[in-house]
Amino acid sequence: MCGIVGFVGRQGKKEEILDRMMDVIKHRGPDSEGKYTTSEVALGFRRLSIIDLESGSQPMFNEDGEIALIFNGEIYNSPELRERFQAKGHVFANRSDSETLIHGYEEYGEKLVHELRGMFGFAIWDNRKKRLFLARDFFGIKPVYYAMINKNLVFASEIKSILEFPGFKKEVNMEALEQYLSFQYSALPETFFKGVYRLLPGHYLTYCNGELNTTQYFDPTLEPVSKDSQEVLVKKLDEVLEDSVQKHMLSDVEVGAFLSSGVDSSYIAAKYSGKKTFTVGFFDKNNPYNETHYAEECANYLGLENYSHTITEEEYWDEMPKIMYHMDEPLADPAAIALYFVAREAAKYVKVVTSGEGADEFFGGYTIYREPLSLRWLSWMPKSWRKAMANMAEKLPEGVKGRNYIIRASKSVQERFIGNANIFTEQERRQLLKAKTKAVSPQEFLDPQYKKMGAYDDTTKMQYIDLTNWLPGDILLKADKMSMAHSLELRVPFLDKEVFEVARQIRTGMKLKDRTTKFAFRRVAEKYLPEFTTNKKKLGFPVPIRVWLKNDTGYTKVKEAFTTQAAGRFFQTDLLLRILDEHKNGVRDNSRKVWTVYTFLIWYQVFFEGQA
Repeated sequence: MCGIVGFVGRQGKKEEILDRMMDVIKHRGPDSEGKYTTSEVALGFRRLSIIDLESGSQPMFNEDGEIALIFNGEIYNSPELRERFQAKGHVFANRSDSETLIHGYEEYGEKLVHELRGMFGFAIWDNRKKRLFLARDFFGIKPVYYAMINKNLVFASEIKSILEFPGFKKEVNMEALEQYLSFQYSALPETFFKGVYRLLPGHYLTYCNGELNTTQYFDPTLEPVSKDSQEVLVKKLDEVLEDSVQKHMLSDVEVGAFLSSGVDSSYIAAKYSGKKTFTVGFFDKNNPYNETHYAEECANYLGLENYSHTITEEEYWDEMPKIMYHMDEPLADPAAIALYFVAREAAKYVKVVTSGEGADEFFGGYTIYREPLSLRWLSWMPKSWRKAMANMAEKLPEGVKGRNYIIRASKSVQERFIGNANIFTEQERRQLLKAKTKAVSPQEFLDPQYKKMGAYDDTTKMQYIDLTNWLPGDILLKADKMSMAHSLELRVPFLDKEVFEVARQIRTGMKLKDRTTKFAFRRVAEKYLPEFTTNKKKLGFPVPIRVWLKNDTGYTKVKEAFTTQAAGRFFQTDLLLRILDEHKNGVRDNSRKVWTVYTFLIWYQVFFEGQA
């Protein structure tokens, strides 16, 4: 795992600029660095040594030195690719997986991406064609950002490197802020920094003679039409998951594993070849916010070592500015902070860890995916009837049993579901923001994705929305940024294209069955795990912000942020304070709304007011 930076253009002082861009992402690769410059291009690299520790440095070149590569990630089918390319006469200079990309580019050009199995963000400079090829992996595990600055194409693994480029002017993207208030993450292709874009998952970019083009080469569409019996499906999943986990063990250093109380990380811990597992929690072990005892029991069952850390309220608040710095953009998922601490714990012992991201999106793990089934008792009614009932229900006090059920049943899946987070409604965010933007509603923003899955059931539509938005925008963003903050490589065996090829065909009845989620996957996992793990209810990562925001420490910190000049610049502060006080006084649970705004303000302080 590494960090890449670079630019194409006639900008002067290339090495000096590269040094600045590389320095701010030293955490992504503290082991070594490398640079390559010509009159047209500059490539920089920070290395975290995982495979071929002695000779895997970058930039890396082909035999005649005309093709240069910088690469962040891992290619898990590199041994097979190496044999294929050697049989065609390619000469390899080392054992690293990076070199397979160079020879793969010589063989296939841009179509190389279709041959890869892994996670990646890489740049290839073809000096003969004076052409840059920049690619990001299928699901968005590894980040890639780019911007045009003074006729230079600038790119990097993290936005903070692009901010170091001469002439870049920082400006908050107000449209990104408005969408963030609903989604809790940066949802647009253009980031929170005006003019800086993310290369989307499953896309590559080419740049030649001043012309920039992006191409989508992979789309995680679902086709849940498999007629396999339960027995056949479980066998297929078992085999492909076993293969993926073993492929993800490719390493010349020790591999550890994150271990929560859930079935996803527990399954990987049961199948991987390492011994060390890592867990965090809050309060004491008898508290609902602390599940370390479940992880310890599972580790003991599997014969593994478990290292845990209890996160205190004080360090949770104190680390917020540093976490937002590493995140690059605001992310209001409270679990991101917990992930930061478990990565810090793991980095004391290992350089690589596995984790369970992607299982919920692939196999139907979120409880909300059951909602279409629960709403079927009213869905048979004409929509006009349901709307009329909802209008009456909305006049009832909040908390009245059945009120929210009737309201949600009156809406189509597209109206009610924008992903696993839905913080502020379109009306609420417009009332909250001082500036008016051209931001469309969340429903209009997601309309193209809903149309792609229009032929399938509502649960399948919800899964696809999460695969294309929530997964890269929230889950994988925090996984990459929080692990790399501690120079730790994080691998996600579920997010494998071969696993997805099986998962995409699983019919909904094999994902949601017998009042449970991830049904087919749980049947695989139960072969290797104790019953208390495989049948445990999906909880996510329990973080006590709703409790801490009522405490004096948390309430005071947030109130101070809500009354700053920055808060007044963006928001109606009287409304912010009302939302905060309603939460503290127990009128309603506004914790996610409060946290979403507070996270943005801390990010703004770090990147625009210099309060690192």
